Amino acid sequence: MLKKYVIERDVPGVGSSSNGDYREMAEKSNKALEQLGPGIQWNESFITGDKIYCVYLAENEDLIREHGRIGGFPVDKVTEVKNIIDPTTATLGDIKSIPKDTETEIYDSIL
Repeated sequence: MLKKYVIERDVPGVGSSSNGDYREMAEKSNKALEQLGPGIQWNESFITGDKIYCVYLAENEDLIREHGRIGGFPVDKVTEVKNIIDPTTATLGDIKSIPKDTETEIYDSIL
């Protein structure tokens, strides 16, 4: 079963990188993912001035760290996501967790 994680990567100056630099990072990440197999999936990344915050689905934290090692990316902090909220949550009442297997099925159907 895949769990959702947010990965914090300290990369000084990354927000000023070129599109070519970002493409190269994505290519390295994709190659590392190919080596690791279906137990890890990259969802998206958010780039700030000096950090990259990545959202991954993975079987465990060790796969995330191995992805960083293979791709040459720092892995400064890994946090498992427990729930997701958005503006519509205010109208729903009690927050209900998405069953983990349902979340995985949703993401698998998108891929």
